[in-house]
Order: sequence, then C-alpha cells, then structure tokens
Amino acid sequence: MKQRAPLTLAAVTAALAAVTGIASLTAPAAPAADGKKTAAARMPVERSTLVCPAPSSSDIADTAYTSYTPGAAPGAKAEAKGTGKGAARLTGATKEAKAVLEPKEPGKPVGATSSGSEAPALTGTAEGALAPGWTVQQTTKVAVGRARGVLGTACGVPGTDFWFPAVGTSKGREDYVHLTNPDDTAAEVDVKLFGPEGPVKAEPGRDRITIAPKSSQRLLLSTLAPDTQLADVTAHVTTRSGRIGASVQVAEDGVGTDWLAPSTDPAGSLVLPGIPSDATSVRLVAFAPGEEDADLSIRLAGPGGSLSPAGSEALHLKAGMTASVDLKDVTRGEAGSLLLAPTDAKKAVPVVAALRVVRGSGAKQELGFIPASGPVGARATVADNRTGENATVLYVTAPGKADAKVRVTASPGTEGGEPESKEIQVKAGTTLAVSPPPAPSGGKGSYALTLETLSGGPVHASRTLTLPHDGVPMFTVQPFTDDRSTVLVPKAVQDLSVPTE
Repeated sequence: MKQRAPLTLAAVTAALAAVTGIASLTAPAAPAADGKKTAAARMPVERSTLVCPAPSSSDIADTAYTSYTPGAAPGAKAEAKGTGKGAARLTGATKEAKAVLEPKEPGKPVGATSSGSEAPALTGTAEGALAPGWTVQQTTKVAVGRARGVLGTACGVPGTDFWFPAVGTSKGREDYVHLTNPDDTAAEVDVKLFGPEGPVKAEPGRDRITIAPKSSQRLLLSTLAPDTQLADVTAHVTTRSGRIGASVQVAEDGVGTDWLAPSTDPAGSLVLPGIPSDATSVRLVAFAPGEEDADLSIRLAGPGGSLSPAGSEALHLKAGMTASVDLKDVTRGEAGSLLLAPTDAKKAVPVVAALRVVRGSGAKQELGFIPASGPVGARATVADNRTGENATVLYVTAPGKADAKVRVTASPGTEGGEPESKEIQVKAGTTLAVSPPPAPSGGKGSYALTLETLSGGPVHASRTLTLPHDGVPMFTVQPFTDDRSTVLVPKAVQDLSVPTE
C-alpha cells in the first residue's frame, strides 16, 4: 500500500476553513451564572517569540536585521491600545549569546548588521507593548560566488509543522533546511521528502534529528537520499517533541540563492501573491498531503483581471506526490498573483504550493520564491524596505469577488523621519503593483510597511526588495500575513481569586 503524507490538526482546520468559509476559530465565551453568554474583548497579545536562521555560510555575506512593532493593534480594546511598557530582545541561539537587537518602543524600527559566515541563528522574545505585531526581517547580500544573491526572510514564529514545496535534491542544487530550537528543552524533529512518485525513502536515521536547547542545526536535504536526484520535491518538517523555527536556504547553479519560507497550512484554495512583471521564468510546485487527489484551476490575477494561462489552465495532483507546472514568462510584462482553486467547488482538497521565480537572463539571472500565503487580515507588516528606483515594490491582490480598500503605512526610518500613510483601492480579481509605495518623510535608513484591511477583501500581499549588483537583478520576495496581534479574551463572570489577609 502506498504511503501517504499525514494531515496534521492544523491542516484539517485549514481544510475545514476552506470548505465552510470559516475565517477563524475562537473558543466560545464561558456562560454566565444565568446561562447567558458573556462578551469577549479583543486584547493585544502580551508575548511574541521569533526565530531567525543563520544567514549565510559565505565569508563575504553582509546581513541587515530590522525589528519593528507597529503599535496599537486594530480592534484591540481601547484602554489597551499602545499603552504600557514593553521589552524585546533578539540574541544568538545559544545560552551565552549577546543581544543583536533591542527595540525600545513601538512605532520606531531599529536595525543592526553583521558580516561574514559566523553570524548565528537568532531567537528573541517581545513582551508588553512591543509584542503585538512584532516583526523582524533578515536580509543578506552576497556579491559574488555560487551563493551570490539577495536572501531575505521574515523571522518566523516557532511551531511544530512546516511544508516546503519547491525544494530540490538534483545536481546543481544545495538546499539546506535550517532548524532552530528557541526553548530550554530538546526538540525531536522529523524531515520527510515527497517527490513526483511519492515518499522519498531516506537513509536510515538521517530523517530524524535532535535539536539541543537554545541551538540550531542545518541539514542538506540531498543527504537524506543520496542516490535520488529530484528537481521538484516537497519537504515536510514536523516535531515529535518541542517546537522549532524552520526555513530552507536554496542555492542553485547559475541563478543564485534565496530563502524559501513555508507555505501556508494546507487549504483547498491558495494565493501566491506578487510575481514581478519582469519574471523570465515561473514554475509552480504543489502537493496534496492527504488521501485524495486534487484537481486545481490555475488563474493569474493581473492589473486588469484574472485569466487562465494558455496551456496551463489546470493541474491534477495525485495524493502524496509532488507536481510542477512550468509557467514560463506568465506575467508577460505585467505583475500578477497566482490563484489556485478546486475545479469542483464541492471538492476542496487541501494542498500546499510555492513558486520558483527567476528574473534576468543568461549569466545575469537571479532566483526567488513565493510561497502560498494567508490573507493580510486586520494587519500585517514587512520590515526592511528601502527607497531608490524600484527597490521596494508592493503587490496587493483581492482574489475574491469583492473589491477591497487597504491602508498602507510606512514607518519612520531606522535613522529617523515621520510615518506616511496612503489608502488604496484594489478591484476584485486583480493585482495592484504599488511602485513606489509610501515611504517615511524626512528620514533615512530602512523602514517597515504595514497593511490594514479597511473594507472588502480578503486581501493578499507581498513585497519585492531588489538590490541589483553588476547587472544581476538580485531580489527577494516576502508575503504579508496577519500578525495576529490581538486575541479574544472572554470576560470574567466569577471572581475565583483567593483573598489575602
């Protein structure tokens, strides 16, 4: 019997959401003594944890870290908005590590830099007023060599389950999964690969790793099955105990390097936002982790509407097998976002997906990735944006049937300045490229962009950061996803505290 990739609780929840249209799952408020339900208040989160992978093994790597907390959380209870004190600290992922970044207050980004191959993985925690929406961006530039390019990633929230479509084990590829344990107890991690014919059998013992407390390891994916070379693979990283941060660093001969962030949890419909207008090669890699095959329609949402790419209108995914589609230069000079949906609306099979995107030509090509990502929701932030001709481009798409209004706010720069905001309208089924996006006035340094959904939607978004070097369009793409800066807290109906004498 053929082995299948298991669906986790998170995947089942995502599948239910896709089928039933549930936007979020929250615990019901506790009943009062008289049987009536009590109201729940939306309050800011009080603690956030992030994990950043070790940036590069190159001695000539230059890495910038940017930390930012937006401040008042939309929808939070009024007296809790942006008040009180907070603390945040990002340190190397070891017990003795020194602090790399220590932001002091919401609304003001702070930055730090490091050089060479000795920069460690980082872990950090923000508390109080600095916790809601805390974001850290890590951007590395390697000017020359096989691993040359711009590598960007938003430091991630530690978890127990990660999907990485679009990894590879073929000749000319070096894909490392980086695993960082932010906690004081060891984490037991499994790494499974799924190719075009199903599960890839790993060498005994190589697919299970123990990550010591406050430490980080990286694993070359091709060493799991040295005799198997595959261009398109899906990696599934899970923990048996503990939690980790996980991301994949991809290096490919001739097209450079970048980080591949995890796909959003398996769902029946997916959005992959922000394909640059000048993309010369786009490849979709998708995977159905459950027991059922998936039939998907493929549409490109551009500035004028959505259309099906000629010759690539649909994709059949066999359960447990990775599939890919070469979309070539699908954007044809206009930026867009890829929309995946079940061909039969009554049969929404959960899937994960990512895009491998190349810009440039010949010896001047550069690689980047766009994973499927969730909606902006109430608010989302990406840090380390930069001014200059086409340095930062913002892509916003409304994949559904409703137009959307979004507020875009640029923070002050890391070297001062004043924030700037702009409201933009996005028509249903389209992608809007905002170039240049709002930038701080009178300031210098990198800055954060925060998006808020004001009406309509849902809205999905990403930004491209381009830092050209010697004619190579070095770039990286980061999606905006709901920062989940607030939580619903049921109102207390009974005081159970013990009085003190």
